[in-house]
Amino acid sequence: MNSRKSLGLFLLVGVLWGVPYLFIKIAVAEFSTPMVVFSRVLIGALILLPIAIKQGAIAPAKKYWKLIIVYAILEMVGPWYLITTAEKSITSGLAGLLIATVPIWATLLASASGDTTVWHSKRLFGLVIGFIGVFALVGVDALSGATDLAGVLMVLLSAFLYAFATNMISTKAPEVPGIAVSGISMAITAVIFVIPAALTFPTESPSLKAIYSLIGLGALCTAAAFYYFFKLLAQVGSARASVVTYVNTAVAIGLGVILIDEPLTLGIFIGFPLVLIGSYLASRKNLPVTTKSNQGF
Repeated sequence: MNSRKSLGLFLLVGVLWGVPYLFIKIAVAEFSTPMVVFSRVLIGALILLPIAIKQGAIAPAKKYWKLIIVYAILEMVGPWYLITTAEKSITSGLAGLLIATVPIWATLLASASGDTTVWHSKRLFGLVIGFIGVFALVGVDALSGATDLAGVLMVLLSAFLYAFATNMISTKAPEVPGIAVSGISMAITAVIFVIPAALTFPTESPSLKAIYSLIGLGALCTAAAFYYFFKLLAQVGSARASVVTYVNTAVAIGLGVILIDEPLTLGIFIGFPLVLIGSYLASRKNLPVTTKSNQGF
């Protein structure tokens, strides 16, 4: 980081994106999954869209409205429904750790799109280490009965969808400001979930803890997190900004253990360092290329 301001933004975004798993865990105990997702995106859209409009960021997005609808489904509708549902049966820390596999999926998708740097030995090693970490994480805890396999698979699918959606929007609409894409996508997601949320509105008054978790999820972990991430992106670039993944993973696990007494399982002890090391190595792009073509094969 080049300045204290950049470091402050980095840490702020790391915390903001590490907290949602805790808020989801608390909220989904009293609200339905559609209600949690709807509240999250409604609050986020109401905050981000006015900012995007003021910045003149909406106009460039208009010609990509079909693509943004697809992006909203892949980045928010699907993943946020799956993650919220999964946290009914797995810990918030585990959910945060599994999302840290996004750089691994992104690397594989980039390779499929023609990025040959994935064949560099260090990136390949990162992929292998990362997947060993996932298998250790899932296998150890599943065998001991400490986690739910279906919930784990939901979050892993969400991580893949995150990577796919980001790759899609960045390659097909790179000139559209991120704040516009995010704000519009949240509005689309809110429209999709409004009826399911209304049909599953709680019949009993939820606790203040659950209500505050919903508000925090939307205002802090969705609107503010995206807003400050785009600021961080502008200051330090995508390569450095992506490292925030490793901070929010540690925050997610730590908050779950400290605030709601989630267990630190053997699977997390083994898988946590492997997944983070693997994600870091796999996502490194400033490496010399080792491919079949330049090796003369």
